[in-house]
Amino acid sequence: MEYRIEKDTMGEVKVPSDAYYGAQTQRSIDNFKIAQDINRMPKEIIRAFAYLKQAAAITNFEAGILTKKKTDLVSKVCKEILEGKLDDYFPLVVWQTGSGTQSNMNVNEVIAYRGHVLNGGKLGDKEKYLHPNDDVNKSQSSNDTFPTAMHIAAYKILMETTIPGITKLRNTLDKKAKAFKKVVKIGRTHFMDATPLTVGQEFSGYVSQLDHGLKAIKNTLAHLSELALGGTAVGTGINTPPKYDVNVAKHIAKLTKLPFKTAENKFEALAAHDAIVEAHGALKTVAVSLMKIGNDIRMLSSGPRSGIGEIFIPDNEPGSSIMPGKVNPTQCEALTMIAAQVMGNDVTIGIGGSNGHFQLNVFKPVMIYNFLHSARLIGDGCVSFNDKCAVGIEPIKANIKKHLDNSLMLVTALNTKIGYYKSAEIAQKAHKEGTTLKQMAVKLGYVTEKEFDAWVIPANMVGKI
Repeated sequence: MEYRIEKDTMGEVKVPSDAYYGAQTQRSIDNFKIAQDINRMPKEIIRAFAYLKQAAAITNFEAGILTKKKTDLVSKVCKEILEGKLDDYFPLVVWQTGSGTQSNMNVNEVIAYRGHVLNGGKLGDKEKYLHPNDDVNKSQSSNDTFPTAMHIAAYKILMETTIPGITKLRNTLDKKAKAFKKVVKIGRTHFMDATPLTVGQEFSGYVSQLDHGLKAIKNTLAHLSELALGGTAVGTGINTPPKYDVNVAKHIAKLTKLPFKTAENKFEALAAHDAIVEAHGALKTVAVSLMKIGNDIRMLSSGPRSGIGEIFIPDNEPGSSIMPGKVNPTQCEALTMIAAQVMGNDVTIGIGGSNGHFQLNVFKPVMIYNFLHSARLIGDGCVSFNDKCAVGIEPIKANIKKHLDNSLMLVTALNTKIGYYKSAEIAQKAHKEGTTLKQMAVKLGYVTEKEFDAWVIPANMVGKI
């Protein structure tokens, strides 16, 4: 590999001759050889940096501290970053400085060096037209740019991936709830037979869970919309022009078409990441809901002949390498694994958020890495479960009726007629002797056949539909 020499405050560094980055990026590559093949800084963060660097340049130009030519070059490179044209030049891993400084400098260098080339220069030039620190990073610090990128990336993925994915699944389950609202089935509590309800009522619970999850996520967006940019080193805004924080937030909002604003308190924005903790808490809530939904669906579809087998789910692929014709609830399994991963990510985010010491939290990269992972998993997972499973769910009415007729808990309908203890006696003796409820009720002389038929009607036991 051919190299060129780049310098930073610590001296000379060998950098690949064709790389649009410099000494600081290369030092991070050399110093943090930790899972470099699988744990690179997420592209969402790099894209977020492109928005904020362009906004910063525009704001600095308007403040009279950056030339129009340099501002235009920064903007051109940022657009290339957003288009994915420079992805190869962002090789740094999550496992770096906890402030994300190296990734900030990586972006600064790529913008500066690519801008220099666009201006007619060469990567080997000792002096570059754009300087990573003095131009691209003007009025900024890693301490306020990285948390800003965190919020931009988090807000965008929630709006573009997570919320739409959850909503899609929610709407499908709502359609199923309405379509199956009169299909009476046996209920189950403690995994044991309980009084009847309808398949639609059961599914309506899933819909409500996702409705509340969506509400919880949306309730966190206001906090996520607050940007740290303008706080610079410790939150005081040192080395920024007047009203920089307000103006740069306005430009970020314009570029992203999202309602970003400057943070009310920059000391909180740099030293704590409660907004990320809060928003991921909502994602964890959704994960808990998805775990319940996924498990319910696979248990209700179990068998299909020797299990519960009350609902049909689509056959997606062969399920066994040895058992011919076996089909498994693979989408349910994927969804529940996703839920488990999100719950695990939440632990990391909680620990990371709790380690904001004095004026800076230094768990920033791992917090946003886990956040983005969860947000994408939930969004993509909901779409997959929806398209490959939920849309095809149908009740298996024969099995539903069989389980309903076999249940001893229908006896609950007799409570108000003959009392709890007589009803319990009927159920217990019917179970012990292997008879039906009706047979035992009549045998014990507590009701007549006519009374039993009039009082024990499953469809009348499901409440208001």
